[in-house]
Amino acid sequence: MPTGKVKWYDAEKGFGFIATDDGSEVFLHASALPVGTTVIKPGAKVDFGVADGKRGPSALAVQLIDPQPSVVKAKRKAPAEMATIVEDLIKVLDRAGDSLKRGRYPEGAAGASIAKMLRAVADDLDA
Repeated sequence: MPTGKVKWYDAEKGFGFIATDDGSEVFLHASALPVGTTVIKPGAKVDFGVADGKRGPSALAVQLIDPQPSVVKAKRKAPAEMATIVEDLIKVLDRAGDSLKRGRYPEGAAGASIAKMLRAVADDLDA
């Protein structure tokens, strides 16, 4: 079974390419990914079968050999620090909720900064 590393993969389009250890490229379709896998990161080491497709070699039955460690997880904040951040965010959201109950959206850039904070906390929690 050949091995290689994922060169790139676009989850929205459902395909990408694998750079094989011998230097060639193989087409990677979403249907060849392991069951339950929807995203595969560039640089992930994989085993795969090869079949001739319409446009050249295509990967079959891809298996992750050594999943790449998550950079985000390595840089995750400590749980105690995240607890403080979540508590502060709750206070900000309470003020925004009070404003909305009075019939007003947060003024000026406040709405945009609340959305930015929510996204950042969501990314930290999802890592």
